[in-house]
Amino acid sequence: MASTKSVNLTLLDTSPRTLLESGSAVGKMRVYMDTVAVADGDFDADGDIVYLAEVPSNAKIASIKVFNDDLDAGTDSVVNLGVYNGGTKFTSSAGTSYAANGLIDEDAYASAVTTFQGAVTAGTELAFEARNINAINNYVWEDCGLPEDPRVPLRIALTQTAAVTTDAAGDISVVVTYVVE
Repeated sequence: MASTKSVNLTLLDTSPRTLLESGSAVGKMRVYMDTVAVADGDFDADGDIVYLAEVPSNAKIASIKVFNDDLDAGTDSVVNLGVYNGGTKFTSSAGTSYAANGLIDEDAYASAVTTFQGAVTAGTELAFEARNINAINNYVWEDCGLPEDPRVPLRIALTQTAAVTTDAAGDISVVVTYVVE
């Protein structure tokens, strides 16, 4: 009979016992919930952005659930879910500068999502649509490819990737569940 342990259980069974990374086995679960009213014409062009949530860069995302009204009466809307900088400009150790609200990784969590073409009242889980399931213990800064923790709040945002000719006004609600120490 086979017996296989998870990464953290394997670390806990080492001698001397390995301390686990903050938020991997213990931590505080936090929730960011919000709603944004999207006006007709605000989310209909390639590159339009809807900022949904702000989380600490050292958070570990457990879930990103999105609920939405029908924002596209047709079948044009295709969006990505990724990470943008918050309100604080920073420069990474690699020398890359990120402006306030600047793009870091447009599709860190989801790519080519079409759920905005109709109303979704049961919610759509997007935390692992593009992110590998084995990255569950990543910090947000790792999910978006930064070389180190910038120690600033980062924003989860939708980016429209298509021209939407039949766009409509409506609401988008998000529930982001994350772990911090």
